[in-house]
Amino acid sequence: MFKYSKSGVSVFVVLDRRRAKKSGLFPVKVEVVCNRKQKYYLTGQDLSEEDWAHFPRIQDQFAVEEIENRFYQVRSEVEVLMRNGGFSFPALDGRLGGGRQRTVNSMLEKMMSDLMEEGRINSYYRCRSTLKNLERYGGSDIRLSDVTPYWLKDCERTWVKEGKSLTTVSIYMKTLKSIMNQALRDGTVRRQTFPFGQGRYMVPSGAGRKLALSRCDIRRIISYRGDARLEESRDLWLFSYLCNGINFRDMLYLKYENVVGDEIWFVRAKTSRSSAGSRYIKAVFTPEMRRIVDRWGNRYDGNPDTYLFRYAGDGDDVFVTASVVRKVIARCNRAFARISAETGVPRFTTYSARHSFASVLKWSGADISFISESLGHSSLAMTENYLAGSGHEERVRKSRLLTEKLF
Repeated sequence: MFKYSKSGVSVFVVLDRRRAKKSGLFPVKVEVVCNRKQKYYLTGQDLSEEDWAHFPRIQDQFAVEEIENRFYQVRSEVEVLMRNGGFSFPALDGRLGGGRQRTVNSMLEKMMSDLMEEGRINSYYRCRSTLKNLERYGGSDIRLSDVTPYWLKDCERTWVKEGKSLTTVSIYMKTLKSIMNQALRDGTVRRQTFPFGQGRYMVPSGAGRKLALSRCDIRRIISYRGDARLEESRDLWLFSYLCNGINFRDMLYLKYENVVGDEIWFVRAKTSRSSAGSRYIKAVFTPEMRRIVDRWGNRYDGNPDTYLFRYAGDGDDVFVTASVVRKVIARCNRAFARISAETGVPRFTTYSARHSFASVLKWSGADISFISESLGHSSLAMTENYLAGSGHEERVRKSRLLTEKLF
């Protein structure tokens, strides 16, 4: 089962009986033979002679899985070396010796460096958070071979016990899966030992959230009165809702140059690097939106580079921008919790504005292609994910059709 031989190089799994451990067990190793020379690589597993005689049909299937993963890791590195021009034990040792370039930690660090260079700051923070939490679980030197279905399931259980939501766990696991896919592509991990997928480890789906508010709820938000800080947060939410569900990062960095006639034209920062990134999203600059800018924003001084709102600064780099946006979002979400408690509106966040914009248009009969264009989505399928099901008001209205002219 665990045997490989090609072009004079052989790889086996063996029980090293030369010296028993204090437990009476013997270490299981991967043996590599080339030109009558052999070298052994630890699997981290120990077995009795009796279990070895029945291997791999033994009770401890976790040990079998770990041994299999190590065998395929060594075999994979051997094959890579042979494809690249020749095998040697020093080269194999270099690839298996725990070099930083071959650990989960270092691959995530490389990803963070690339994301920072590309200015993808939110992705950078997601990657950094993933690395931080993985190191809390698995340490600072996690080998690719350590990442097995069992390891992943136990990691998920640990995070959930710590109070992390399934949505957060899903984000971390998707980030980890992306570097494992990279290792799969470059031959460091073999398909047979790839830990993700059907019958192995499945990334959990994030818990569904009802993000869209009904028109009745939005009406109560519009009518809300409180102190200036709460009303400013409320108005920023309403501006986002009215401006095609614009996200707060794009909204806070709008300039007067984005005002074209009676519309606001903008390009989503999230998609600006894509091939379709130059496509403008166009939102009507309604009287309600103008009043919000007049109350909380900067007045137009003739300079098109003037920001509509007072938060952005000239020359903000990606880290300053991210910090500004995070602080405003955090402050607003705290305000929304107060507003929800005082009005009875379901808990909502800055992101609810985008879903509410799309869903209210849907409930009002707008064509999905118009909604998709307004959101700046690249496909109708993406838009479908934003659209909530029928709201309570809509269900009541439709239920009346069942009895109309019958009673």
